[in-house]
Amino acid sequence: MDRFLLAFRTPEDSGRGTAITLDNTLVILSTVAPDAGRYYVQAVNDKNGENKTGQPITLSVENVGGPADPIAPTIVIPPRNTSVISGTSEVTMECVANARPLIKLSISWKKDGVPVKSGLSDFNRRLTVLSPVVSDSGFYECEAVLQPPQFVKEPEKHITAEMEKVVDIPCQARGVPQPDIVWYKDAVPISPVKTPRYRVLAGGSLQVNGLLPDDTGMFQCFARNQAGEVQTNTYLAVTSIAPNITAGPSDSTVIDGMSVILHCETSGAPRPAITWQKGERVLASGSVQLPRFTLLESGSLLISPSHISDAGTYTCMASNSRGIDEASADLVVWARTRITNPPQDQSVIKGTKATMTCGVTHDPSVSVRFVWEKDGQVIIPQSLPRLRLDVNGTLHISQTWSGDIGTYTCRVTSVGGNDSRSAHLRVRQLPHAPENPSAVLSTTEKRAINLTWAKPFDGNSPLIRYILEVSENNAPWTVLLANIEPESTAETVNGLIPARSYQFRLCAVNDVGKGQFSKETDRVSLPEEPPSAPPQNVIASGRTNQSIMIQWQPPPESHQNGILRGYIIRYRLTGLPVDIQYKNISNPDVTNLLLEDLIIWTNYEIEVAAYNGAGLGVYSHKVTEWTLQGVPTIAPGNVKAEPVNSTTIRFTWTAPNPQFINGINQGYKLLAWEPGKEDEMTIVTVRPNFQDSVHVGHISGLKKFSEYFTSVLCFTTPGDGPRSPPRRLRTHEDTPGAVGHLSFTEILDTSLKVSWREPNEKNGVLTGYRISWEEYNRTNTRVTHYLPNVTLEYRVTGLTALTTYTIEVAGMTSKGQGQLSSSTISSGVPPELPGPPTNLAISNIGPRTVTLQFKPGYDGKTSISRWQVEAQVGVIGENEDWVMVHQVANEPDARSLEVSGLNPYTFYRKIQTLQAPPDMAPANVTLRTASETSLWLRWVPLPEWEYNGNPDSVGYRVQYSRTGAQSKALLHVIADRLEREFTIEDLEEWTEYEVRVQAINGIGAGPWSQPVRGRTRESVPSCGPTNVSAFATTSSSILVRWFEVPEPDRNGLILGYKFWTVEGNASHSVQLTGLGKYVLYEIQVLAFTRIGDGRPSTPSILERTLDDVPGPPVVILFPEVRTTSVRLIWQPPSQPNGIILAYQITYRLNSTNSNTATFDVLNSSARQYTVTGLRPESVYVFRIRAQTRKGWGEAAEALVVTTEKRARPQPTSRPTVPQENVQARSVLLSWEPGSDGLSPVRYYTVQVRELPEKNWTVHSASVSHESSSYIVDRLKPFTSYQFRVKATNDIGDSDYSEESEAITTLQDAPDESPTILTVTPHTTTSVLICWQPPPEEKINGILLGFRIRYRELLYDRLRSFSAHAISSPSTSWAELTSPYSIRNLSDPSLTQYELDNLTKHKRYEIRMSVYNAVGEGPTSSPQEVFVGEAVPTAPPQNVVIQSATATQFDVTWDPPPLETQNGDIQGYKRKNETEKLRTLFLPEGGVKLKNLTGYTTYMITPSAPSFIHFSELTTTSVNVSWGEPVFPNGIIEGYRLIYEPCMPVDESSVACVDCLHSPSPPGVSKIVTVDVKGNAPLWLKIKDLADGVTYNFRIRAKTFTYGPEVEANITTGPGEGAPGPPGEPFISRYGSALTIHWTNGDPGRAPITRYVIEARPSDEGLWDILIKDIPKEVTSYTFNMDILKQGVSYDFRVIGVNDYGYGSPSQPSPSISGNNSNCNALTHGEMVSLDESRFPALELNNRRLSVKNSFCRKNGVYTRSPPRPSPGSLHYSDEDVSTKYNDLIPAESSSLTEKPSEISDSQEALVFSFKTGGLHTLPTQRGSDSEYEVDPNRQKTHSFVNHYISDPTYYNSWRRQQKGISRAQAYNYTEFVLFLCLCVQSVSLTMKDNHLERHVNASVSFVCFGLVFLCCLNKLHDFFLFFSFDFHFILLKSTNTNTKLQMLDKSTNT
Repeated sequence: MDRFLLAFRTPEDSGRGTAITLDNTLVILSTVAPDAGRYYVQAVNDKNGENKTGQPITLSVENVGGPADPIAPTIVIPPRNTSVISGTSEVTMECVANARPLIKLSISWKKDGVPVKSGLSDFNRRLTVLSPVVSDSGFYECEAVLQPPQFVKEPEKHITAEMEKVVDIPCQARGVPQPDIVWYKDAVPISPVKTPRYRVLAGGSLQVNGLLPDDTGMFQCFARNQAGEVQTNTYLAVTSIAPNITAGPSDSTVIDGMSVILHCETSGAPRPAITWQKGERVLASGSVQLPRFTLLESGSLLISPSHISDAGTYTCMASNSRGIDEASADLVVWARTRITNPPQDQSVIKGTKATMTCGVTHDPSVSVRFVWEKDGQVIIPQSLPRLRLDVNGTLHISQTWSGDIGTYTCRVTSVGGNDSRSAHLRVRQLPHAPENPSAVLSTTEKRAINLTWAKPFDGNSPLIRYILEVSENNAPWTVLLANIEPESTAETVNGLIPARSYQFRLCAVNDVGKGQFSKETDRVSLPEEPPSAPPQNVIASGRTNQSIMIQWQPPPESHQNGILRGYIIRYRLTGLPVDIQYKNISNPDVTNLLLEDLIIWTNYEIEVAAYNGAGLGVYSHKVTEWTLQGVPTIAPGNVKAEPVNSTTIRFTWTAPNPQFINGINQGYKLLAWEPGKEDEMTIVTVRPNFQDSVHVGHISGLKKFSEYFTSVLCFTTPGDGPRSPPRRLRTHEDTPGAVGHLSFTEILDTSLKVSWREPNEKNGVLTGYRISWEEYNRTNTRVTHYLPNVTLEYRVTGLTALTTYTIEVAGMTSKGQGQLSSSTISSGVPPELPGPPTNLAISNIGPRTVTLQFKPGYDGKTSISRWQVEAQVGVIGENEDWVMVHQVANEPDARSLEVSGLNPYTFYRKIQTLQAPPDMAPANVTLRTASETSLWLRWVPLPEWEYNGNPDSVGYRVQYSRTGAQSKALLHVIADRLEREFTIEDLEEWTEYEVRVQAINGIGAGPWSQPVRGRTRESVPSCGPTNVSAFATTSSSILVRWFEVPEPDRNGLILGYKFWTVEGNASHSVQLTGLGKYVLYEIQVLAFTRIGDGRPSTPSILERTLDDVPGPPVVILFPEVRTTSVRLIWQPPSQPNGIILAYQITYRLNSTNSNTATFDVLNSSARQYTVTGLRPESVYVFRIRAQTRKGWGEAAEALVVTTEKRARPQPTSRPTVPQENVQARSVLLSWEPGSDGLSPVRYYTVQVRELPEKNWTVHSASVSHESSSYIVDRLKPFTSYQFRVKATNDIGDSDYSEESEAITTLQDAPDESPTILTVTPHTTTSVLICWQPPPEEKINGILLGFRIRYRELLYDRLRSFSAHAISSPSTSWAELTSPYSIRNLSDPSLTQYELDNLTKHKRYEIRMSVYNAVGEGPTSSPQEVFVGEAVPTAPPQNVVIQSATATQFDVTWDPPPLETQNGDIQGYKRKNETEKLRTLFLPEGGVKLKNLTGYTTYMITPSAPSFIHFSELTTTSVNVSWGEPVFPNGIIEGYRLIYEPCMPVDESSVACVDCLHSPSPPGVSKIVTVDVKGNAPLWLKIKDLADGVTYNFRIRAKTFTYGPEVEANITTGPGEGAPGPPGEPFISRYGSALTIHWTNGDPGRAPITRYVIEARPSDEGLWDILIKDIPKEVTSYTFNMDILKQGVSYDFRVIGVNDYGYGSPSQPSPSISGNNSNCNALTHGEMVSLDESRFPALELNNRRLSVKNSFCRKNGVYTRSPPRPSPGSLHYSDEDVSTKYNDLIPAESSSLTEKPSEISDSQEALVFSFKTGGLHTLPTQRGSDSEYEVDPNRQKTHSFVNHYISDPTYYNSWRRQQKGISRAQAYNYTEFVLFLCLCVQSVSLTMKDNHLERHVNASVSFVCFGLVFLCCLNKLHDFFLFFSFDFHFILLKSTNTNTKLQMLDKSTNT
C-alpha cells in the first residue's frame, strides 16, 4: 500500500495549524508569514520502501510581518454525506475549521442535535464511528467556536437626564458565540419584568422610560459567552426644568380627510402638561379629548380625519411645576384629491378600442398628475402609438390584442392627495380553429359519418357553439349544423346522400364571433344506393295517333343516391291484362322519350324509374295518356244520294263501326262535284246524330240539271276518313233562263226577223221556244207560236206597217216556260243608232255614286236596250280619254240613272266625288328584322285612285304589339302617302311582334292588312347575372356562383357566361383556377349570346384567394462588400402569397455543405442585413426565404465574393437566334456571359428593337443570372427585330452587347376579323357583302384571302323555342341553326363579294375571317340578312316610246323577266327632264309622259364616268380607277377601257426585251380595248407598259349602249425626282432561305421611303412584285425559297420608292434556281401574293402574277383565277391603228367565242419563236376544282387571248366560258387544218408591206407543211397549233385523244 508523506516547513503550532484530510489534502490554517515557502508531497511504498516525490508547490503569504486580526471561525472542510454497508469496521467523518487565533478555536459535534463526545480525534476535527450499525444513521453536524466577548459600544461614565424623559444607556458586545448582555443597577440585576420602565433593547442597550428621581444611580453592563466575560458601567443623574417649547407648531396644510399633526415638542422636568386650543376652545389636554383631536405622547396634536372646518389657528400650551410656555400656528385644509370615476373591469374584442377612465376631483388650487401602470409596470403612452392618455386621465388603447390583457392601475398624484384605482382588461378574440378534425364512415349507422376534433383556444371568451360546414361533391361549403354544443368534440352526421363525397370543416363561435374554419377533413364517400325517389313531373302527351311523348325530370338530386345511368320506362294498355313493355334509356341526360308504334286512339299507363350503378329506383306514379285521334279508316256505310229538286241532293248513310273511327266522331262531310271539276267541290258538314242509326243530310245550291258525283266521309279532329264510293246523279230539271242576244233584222213593213241565242242556263233539256208579239200596250193583239228547240230565229209576218210591237221570246223545258226576253220595235222602219241624251244634270254627288238626270234623245226607231255612261277621269280638261263607268240594260224609259262604282274623291269631267275612307289595305306587307330593337316594315302604297280623298291627307297607320301579349297595341301614323316602308323603333330585343298596316285619309281609315309577324334581332344581354357570389377554395382558385340573367334582359339565347368563358347556359357556377395566391380579385360575370357579350354583373364581387407559402425574395444585391463583411439588400417576393411575417437568411461558404450554414430570422420589415466575420477572398452562398402563416417559402440564392476588387461585368457575346427557335410571337435568344468582375451577375436585361424603328425598349430587366438564353415573347408576327443584352452585378451594369442580326418572326394566324360594312340582298338567292379588311399589322403575315361562313337561321322554330328554352336551359343555339357553310376567297384585294346559291325567303347569319399561310383569324360578329328579295337585276323589257302629242310620250313596257324580278315588283320609276324622278307604285306596263318640251330630244344613255384616277405608277404598270356616272340613265351593264401610247413606241423602250413575245415594231402604235362587264369593280391594274411613255386612257359606261367617255393621260415612270436604280443585287443562299443584297442608289429629290423587290422567271421576262414595303434602312432581305419552283431560274431586281414615286429598277440579279417547292396545289400555306396593291393585274392580257400564281402556274401548277368580275367580265382586243387598217377593226372585235375543250390534266406547250429561233417547252396543267374554289357550281369566268398568247398563265383560263355564251361545234381535223392555213395566209396577206414579210412567208410554208404532214400521220390529236400575232408558234402536246381546238387568237384579224 502506498502512503503519502507531506513535507513542509513546520510553522509554530504546526499540529493545530495544519490538517491532512481523508483524501490526503494538506490544509494550512491561520496562515502567517512563516508559512510561505515550497511544499512537495512524497509517496512511499511501505512494502518495498520505494518513494516518489511530487513537484514542489510554492506558497506566498501577503501582509507579511503585520499583526494578525481576529478571524471568525469558518469551516473549511465540512462533513460529507456518507453511506456505508452494515458490517463495515469503521467510518470517519471530518470537519476542518479555521479561525484566528487558532488556539482559541474549538470544534464540537452533534448527532440529530445531540452533542457527541466519543470518537473524536485530531483536535475534534474527525469523528470515527466504529462498527456502524443502523442506529448510527442520522444527521451529524460540527460547530466551530472561538471569540470571547468584546464591547463594541459602551456608555459614558456619567449621564444626566430630565425627569419623565426616556434615556438610552448604550452597551453592545461581540464574540463567538454572540455574548449575552446582563444589566445591574447599584449591583442589583435589573429585571424588566419587575420594572417595566426598564427595557433591554435588541442590541443590548438599556432604555429607561419616564425617568423618576429614584432612577439616579450606578448602572453596570456585563457581556458573557463561552469564551469569557467583560463589564462596563455609568452613573445616571435625573434633573427637573421649567417648560420650554423646543419645537412649536408650524403653519401646515392638510388634505381634507387626511390626518395632520401639529407638532409641539417641549422640555422640562418634570414633563410639562400640554393643552391644545383653537381660539378659546380646548381641543385636547390631559383631561379633555374631543373627537378627531388626539393629544399625542410627544405633545403634538393629531387631527384625524381633518375637515374643511378645521382650518384656523391652533395654540400649544406647556406647563409644569416650574412654569408655562405656549406657541401657535395656522392650519389650511385642502379639498382631497380622489378618483371619483375609477376604471372598470372591461372585456373588449381584439382589434377594438379599450377606454380606461380615471375621473378625479381635487382642490382647485392644486394640480394633479396621472400615472398608469399595467401589472405594476408604468405605462409610457408616448412609446406606443396605440396608446393615448387624455388630459382628464382617460387611457385609450386601440387595436387591442392579447398582449394588452392585464390589470391597469391609475395613480393620481398631487399635493392635494394621491389616489389609485385598478381594473382588469380582458381582450376577447375569435376562437381558434378546431384542431385535428377527422371524418370516418359510421360503422353502426347507415348514411352517417362520425366526426371528431380537438377543442381549440376559446379566444378568452367561453365558446358558445360550433358550426359544422359540409362540402358535398366538391360543391361550395354550406352550413350543416349550426349549434353543436361547445363541450362536444365529436358529432355524428346523419341523413347523408349515398354515392356522394363529403368533406367537413368546423369553426368555433364565442361572443366575439365565428372563428376560422379548421382544415378540411379528408373526403369521405358514401356507397351508392338505388334512387330513393322516382323521376319528377312525369308528363305524357300524345304526339301522333301512334306515339306518345313522355317527359320527366330527374329525381331530386338528394334522392339520386349515385350517378344516374339512365331510366326505365314501362307502359301498357290501361285497364287491360296485357304484358308490360319496357324501354331502357342509357343516357341520363335524356329526359324524354317518344313511344312509337302504339295503337291509334288508345289509353296507355306509363311509369318511369331512374337507375344508377346500385340498381333501379322507385317508379313514378302512373300517368295515363291517349294516343292522338286518327282518321277513320272506313267510309260511312249504305250511302245513298238522290236529287230532291233542281238544286238539292239528299244523302242517307249509316255511321262507320266505332272501332274504325279511331277517335271522336266529329261529323260527316257530304261531297258533291261536277265531273272534271273536283277542285270546285261543294262540301256540307253534318254533325253526328248518335240517336238515329240512319243519318240524313242535304246539299243545296247546286246547279240545275247538272251531273254530280256524290260521296260521304266521316272525319275526326286530325282529318278526314276515306270517302264512300262516288255515285253519279243529276239534279232535276227546271225552267230555263232568258235567251241571249235578242235582236231584229230584215225589218219590213209587214215582217221582220227575230234572232236569239240559247239560254246560258238551260236548266234541263230544251223542248222548244215560245215567241209572242203584240202591238205596244195592246195585249189583245198578242200572237203566240211554239217553236222547236233547234230554232234560233223566226220571221214574224202579218204585221201592220209603221206600228210598234212588243216581241217576247222564252225557252221551254219539260218543267215549263223560262224567263222572258222582250223588246219593242216598229215595223216597216229599220232601227237606227239612238241619239245622245240631252239636258244632262248631275245631283246627289256621293263618294261612290252620283245621280244623272237627262232627257232621252232619239231612240233610233226602236226601244233603248242599254244606257251607257262614260266619263273623263282624273283631270279637268278636254284632252282626257272617255272611259265607260256605268251601264244599265232593259231600262228604255229611264230619265235618271244612279251611277255607282265610282272612285271617291275623283274628278269625273266637271265634278268630283266626295271623299271616303280607303277601300283597300296596303298590299305586299312584309316585316323584316332591322336591328335588335327595330323591325323594318314594307308595303306597296295605295295607287292614287285608291286614295279616296285628298292626297295631302293620305297616310298610313301602323299597329304593332308583342305576339301573344295582353299589352295594348301601339300605333304610329305616317303622313306621307308615298311612303312604303317604316322602321318600328324602341322594341324589345329578341321579341316577336305582330304588325298590321292600314291606309288613312281625311275621312277615316281603311281596312287593316293581314297581320305579319317578325322578330327583333338577338342582342347582347342588357344586364349581368344576379346574385353573384365568390368563395376562395384554395390559394389559387375561387368558386363563383350566380343566378340567371332576368328573362327581360336576356335579349336572346344565353349561350354561356364569361370570366373566362363558360360554355353552355346550364351551369351557374365555375371554379376559377390558376389564380394568383392571396390576391384580391374583382369578379364580374357576364352572359353572352350569339351576338356578343352582355353587361357585366354589378356590383363587383371582391374575393381574395387563400394564402400559401411565399415565393422567393427578389432583387438580391450586395451594395457593400468587404473582405470580412457584406451587406445585402432585397425586395419582398413578387408573389408574397400572404402576409410576410419574417425572413430567414442562411449563409455559408460555397465550398461547404448546407449543414455548416449560419441562419438568422428577421422581422417582416427588414430589407437589409449585414454579416461580419467572414473569411476574406472567399465565395459565400446566401439564401433568403420569406415566411407567411402557411410556412417558409422558396429560397432565393445568391453568391458573393468577399473582396474589394469588384468591378462592373463585361458585356455578353452577341446574342444569336437560331432559325429553328424563331416562332411567330417569340424567339429564343442565346448568349455567352462575359466576365462578372469578381461580383456575380445578379440579372440580365434584354432589349428589343422593332425594325425599322430606332428606339430600343426593355423587354425584361429580370432575366435570371443563371440563364444564357431567354425566350423573348410578346413579339409581333411577321416583323423584323434586333436584340441586345446587358448584365448587372452589385457594382453596376455592363455595356450592352453587340446587336443581334435582324430576325423576322414567322407568320401567325390573323388577330382580327374583317369589319363587315354591309350585307345587302343582291338577287333572290344572293347577297352582296362589303367589308373592310383588318389593319395590316393585325394580319400577321401575307393576306391570302377571306373566308365567309354562312348558315340559315331557322327562325320558324322560335315560337316554340321560347318556352322550350325556359324549361330546358341546356338548349343550345345549334337547335336553331344549321352548320356553317364556307366560301374561300383567295383574292386578298377583294372588298366585296356576291354570296350566291342561297335559299329564298330565309334569314342567314354571315361571318367573315381572313387567313394567311398559317391559318385563319377570328370570325367577325354575325350579320343577319333576309334573302329572297332584291332589286330587280334586269330593266323593264320591250320599252316602247311613242310620241302621242307635242308634249306627251306614251311609254309602254313589259316587266323584267321573272327570274330577274327578285321579288314582288313594288312599282316602276320613270324619269324625264321636267318631272325628274317619279315612282309609279303599280304593276302597270305603261305610262304617259306629259308636259314635255315640244320637239326635244331626250337622253337615254349614261353620262360619262365621274372621274379617272391613277395610282401605284411604276415603269411598266399603273393602277387605273374611275367613278360611276353621275346620271346612269339605266342599269349600268359595264365599262369600256381603251388605252394607247400617245406617240409611237420605240422597240428599245419596251421594258421586256427578252420576253417570249416580240414587242411591237418601231413606230407602230397599239390600241388596247378592255370591256368590263357589270357595274363593279371600278378599277384595273395595267401592266407591261413601256417606261417613260405617255398613254391615253379613255373610259365610258354602257347601259344598252355606250355613253360619252372620260379621258386622261399618264406617263410611266420613273418620274422626275424619283429614286435612281439601286446597286446591282447579289444573292446569298443559306439552306432554304434566300437573301437579296443591294446597295443604296441615288435617292432622288426626296428621301427613300421604302424598297420593292420584283421577280421574274428568267425565261419569261415579265416582272412582278415579290416583296413590298421593305424598310428604307434595309439593304438586304431574306425570304423562304419554298415559293420558288425547282428547276426554274429566277431573276430579281430592286426598286426604290420616295415621295415622287417608284424609281428606276436595279440591274437584274444573277439567275438562281428554285428549290424543291411543292407547288402541286394551292393551299393556304403556299399562296403568297406578289401583288399586294389590291388591284387585279392586267398586262394587256389580264396577266396576274403571284408567287403561287404565275411562278407555279408557269411550271405546271394551276391556281384559280380571280373571282368575278376579273377576268371573267373582261374582254380584250389588240388593235393596230395604222391608217391602212384602222377601219377594218370593229369596235366589238374583242367578242370571242370559245370552242369546247377537254384539255387533259397534263399538258406541254411547245413554243417556236422567230425572235430566238428556237423551241421552248412550257408545261401547263388543267385547273381542277380544289377545295378552295369559291363555288363549284359557279359559272366559269371567261378569258380572252391577245397578242401576248405566249403567257402560259392563260392556258387554263381558256377552258372557262360563261354560261349563256353559245358554243360552236368542234372543228374536225380537216376543217381545222384548212382553217388554220387560211389564218396563216391571211396574216401573210395583211402584212405584205411589213418589214417582217420574210418571216411570214417562211412561216406559211412551214406551218402548212407541218399541219398536212401531221394530218396524214393521223397525229393531229396529239398536236394542235396556235399562231399568234407576234409570230410565236405554240404546240400543245396532249395525252387526251379527244383534244379539240380551244381558241384562236382574234388578233390575227382572221
